[in-house]
Amino acid sequence: MFLWLISVAALLGLVFRYPYFFQDVQYVLNKLKVRRRVLAYMKTNYTILDRFLDVAQTHPHKPFIHFKDETFSYRDADELSNRAARVLLQTGRVKEGDTVALLVGNQPMFLWLWLGLVKLGCSAAFLNSNIRSRSLLHCFSCSGAKTLVAAEELQDAVEEVLPSLLEQQVTVFILADRCKAAGVESFKDKMSQVSSEPLPKDLRSHLTLQSPAVYVYTSGTTGLPKAAVITHSKLWAMSFLQSISGVTAKDVVYISLPLYHAAGFIGFTAAIQMGITVALKSKFSASQFWDDCRKYNITVILYIGEIMRYLCNTPKKLSDRNHKVRLAMGNGIRPDVWKDFLCRFGNIKIREFYGATEGNFSLMNYSGKIGAIGRDTFFNKRFYPYAVIKYDVDKGEPLRDSSGFCIEVAKGEPGLLVSEISVRAPFSGYTRDLQQTEKKRLHDVLKKGDLYFNTGDLVLIDKDDFIYFQDRVGDTFRWKGENVSTTEVADVITLADCIKEVNVYGVEVPDQEGRAGMAAVILRDGQMFDSTDVFKHLANFLPAYARPRFMRIQSSLDVTSTFKHLKTKLIEEGFDPNKIKDPVYFLDEKEKNYVPLTADIFNAVTSGKIKV
Repeated sequence: MFLWLISVAALLGLVFRYPYFFQDVQYVLNKLKVRRRVLAYMKTNYTILDRFLDVAQTHPHKPFIHFKDETFSYRDADELSNRAARVLLQTGRVKEGDTVALLVGNQPMFLWLWLGLVKLGCSAAFLNSNIRSRSLLHCFSCSGAKTLVAAEELQDAVEEVLPSLLEQQVTVFILADRCKAAGVESFKDKMSQVSSEPLPKDLRSHLTLQSPAVYVYTSGTTGLPKAAVITHSKLWAMSFLQSISGVTAKDVVYISLPLYHAAGFIGFTAAIQMGITVALKSKFSASQFWDDCRKYNITVILYIGEIMRYLCNTPKKLSDRNHKVRLAMGNGIRPDVWKDFLCRFGNIKIREFYGATEGNFSLMNYSGKIGAIGRDTFFNKRFYPYAVIKYDVDKGEPLRDSSGFCIEVAKGEPGLLVSEISVRAPFSGYTRDLQQTEKKRLHDVLKKGDLYFNTGDLVLIDKDDFIYFQDRVGDTFRWKGENVSTTEVADVITLADCIKEVNVYGVEVPDQEGRAGMAAVILRDGQMFDSTDVFKHLANFLPAYARPRFMRIQSSLDVTSTFKHLKTKLIEEGFDPNKIKDPVYFLDEKEKNYVPLTADIFNAVTSGKIKV
């Protein structure tokens, strides 16, 4: 009895001193359990597709996808993906090991195509449906694909680059019953003409869990988007994220995020992992969000920070808490929005997580601490080593001591998050881009010979060991849920007739997630700023989220001794005309022009009256 009392007292003391101890341990145990399962699957090359086929066999009539007013069962999905695979196979232009590029928005066909490609032993490259022209050609080319499948509503984007594609002998399909353009083939009509019977398993016999499953594009640190390699083993590990968060086999998940993004696509593969139902939305709609949740009996939603803010900004309704949603999973939610969301929509568990598409490291806020992305614990660091190191923002590189090693920051000080690259935490890099892959690797970080992944993110660890995201570093910022490469944007802007040189960066806008794009530019000698021409130029070559919201006209640009553009002072000054003597212009979507940024416009933007 006495020993029992001592044990209880010791346990209570442990809980009092370390209130998150058991949660910390459980989280790491869950991650290790996932690791063991993936290793077991590697021995038999058991893929997400194999899991899908097992669910389709055991629960053929279970609803898999709700889309608009249609419902597709697991058997329906199996048969439709068989048809999609056969269309590609019978052309004779797609064979095992190939990559097929998909330029498709959120629709069930996106999913049937991916399942069908894996059945053929192929991988898919997910092209962002917003990209056009040069970026579209670049993303297609770096995937190594020789076949492109595009949605019917994106046919104009395809036709714009069609001559270049045909010159490369690319096969182009449009998801339509007929096509108007020469050199393009229809796809949907062919699906109705082929069998829905299963395909021979030997078509994918060469696949292992180290084979590429998908290529997802990210803007990384510099230049045009790069294709991050997601292997079948990594896809498994990412797909277990929902079960670690508390999703069960009884849940129904709502996906309004783009499927070409990892966050959206993993919602789909995680559903397969648990054999559950997904409601798919073609495009996020704040006004329809909760109606959809009620219509489909949604219990789990996936988000990015912007989604939560949009929901909180909708007019309040008596039905705001009339739903079955119990869990929200995602990243990028601001603390104030987090509080508002819970206050308005009820006691919904929010599982904020952190991870890069191409990265080898992730965190999860399993304790519900508002604003945090995870916890800094001995257990997690023991099995998945990482560090937060000092970073020189102006030089764009980590600080090192006299011995050449990086310096870890103190608690409460922001620093660069890096994670060790190892067999347990591999970094697959970017396809066909060894130079950019190497740029993400940091050598000799804490000791000679070690190797770390550079996340490109500044984080801060507080006195209670909670980790908070602070900012992106280098030449990338995040806006409207997308990573924007300053180098890519700058390259496009300098092609405008009136602009000689440009420095692109992100600036904070009140009550907005991420940073809005801003460009400081030097005009060509004797030229005036042709705002209309610049607007048209950027509209033709950049997706909407990448177009700078502000233009600052300068006589010169400050550079370092190595001629790198200085951004720190520009970022601090932002777009406030009261602080800036230079002319500043604002992107006016209604006028389709860059208009002078007056004090009235500035006040309207900062107060939220004008949307950016």
